[in-house]
Amino acid sequence: MGQALWKINTSNIEKNLEKNFEKNTKQNNAVTKFQDLQNLPPELGLAVLSHLNATDLCLAACVWDNLANDELLWMGLCKDSWGYVSIYKRIQNQKVSFKNLYMILDEASLTFNGDAFEGEEYLFRQGLVENSPMEIAKFLHLTKKIKPSKKREYLNQRRDVLDKLVHLQNFEMQFLPNALRNLFGTISAPEQRGGLLTEMMEKFSERFCLCNPNLGLSKDTVFVLCFSLIMLSVDLTSPAVKNKMSKREFIKNTKRAALGVDEDFAGHLYDNIYLIGHVAREDTD
Repeated sequence: MGQALWKINTSNIEKNLEKNFEKNTKQNNAVTKFQDLQNLPPELGLAVLSHLNATDLCLAACVWDNLANDELLWMGLCKDSWGYVSIYKRIQNQKVSFKNLYMILDEASLTFNGDAFEGEEYLFRQGLVENSPMEIAKFLHLTKKIKPSKKREYLNQRRDVLDKLVHLQNFEMQFLPNALRNLFGTISAPEQRGGLLTEMMEKFSERFCLCNPNLGLSKDTVFVLCFSLIMLSVDLTSPAVKNKMSKREFIKNTKRAALGVDEDFAGHLYDNIYLIGHVAREDTD
């Protein structure tokens, strides 16, 4: 009798477990099932698709053709990767789709990253960028797709564009070593000291002083400090240098070389390099 009751109870428990499992499975499926974007208000569907990159958006177009090919989505992708190209000023009159424009700009960037001057020619030929130093500088300044090393290679030959590009930078309220890092993050530092580095530092010094007139530093003083910071960066970060420059030595040398620099300011410069590292980090592209 006891065994029979035990079997009945076990059978009931198993049935209840099965029912609960089926119920939970249905609930989970209802929760995890992806809502068809076509059934959502268009603005919500676009908001979801706005998180996709260009490749995924092309794949989404296989399912949601109208939504994934919306001009607003592709305009956002274009302007996120290429903040400025000359064609933006006239695209509405030319009736060019932003999706097609994205593909052309992507090809232009790949070409530029392979050979900078072939890329320049492609940009001109496609009417993407006007052939003027300022228009080219704006393109290089606001694009995420061009490697810093390729910018340096190009600007080494196009010093007129370099001048415009440096003057597009905003160094306001930036500590000098950090401003240098931002510059070298935009344009890779030359591998050797020479004409390009000297010209970059001259243009940077002028721009830095214009952005920070209240510091009371002259262009010549900033120029000297830039090279002091570059040399200090090498000294403190290179494993080949065994006897590192001390803070006391740096302050002494800097005060002697750069007029108007006091001990506290020179000390802060040293601390920044010591704690944060080189002003011109290695390229990661």
